[in-house]
Amino acid sequence: MVEAATGGTYPDALQKYVLDPLGLENTSLPSEVALPEPFIHGYDLTGTDPMEDVTEGLAPGWAWASGGVVSTPADLNTFVRGYVSGELYSAEVRAEQQKLFIPGGESGPPGPGLNSASLSLFRYQTECGTVYGHTGNTVGYTQFIAASPDGTRSVTVSINLQRTDHSEDQAAFVFDALQRAELAGVCMALQG
Repeated sequence: MVEAATGGTYPDALQKYVLDPLGLENTSLPSEVALPEPFIHGYDLTGTDPMEDVTEGLAPGWAWASGGVVSTPADLNTFVRGYVSGELYSAEVRAEQQKLFIPGGESGPPGPGLNSASLSLFRYQTECGTVYGHTGNTVGYTQFIAASPDGTRSVTVSINLQRTDHSEDQAAFVFDALQRAELAGVCMALQG
């Protein structure tokens, strides 16, 4: 869709419309197996000890536009602030995103609070207030990013295990702890 809309390649559009305007110097779309350094190692605990380092078992380039972007927590905060505030697109697009949220819509795994989804935007209504952002995971990693409605406050929570709301046993305990950490991060961000 990006290539059809821009007439260029997805990597070029990502650079021109997102990375350059926000100054995201530590964010990239690798096309190789190797991750750009430095990077956080991801792990799998599904087997027995020792845990398996799966960092380079899945090339980010294989996920490409579906999650292949590699970034740092600082760049993630800059991105979510710019995205939620509307810095990357017009006021008309931002208004369309805010029109209709579908209850229960999530980016997977669910974020904290009541989740709902709109046009490429996810809303998390929590006891501390409402934030907008995204969650995601892949082998070895689970992420949550969100910003206040005006984009002035943000939170990034990352763990180097893949955990979801479908996790069982100890993994479910870790996912519950992750959601508590996400909520604590939202509360701290919104309370300043």
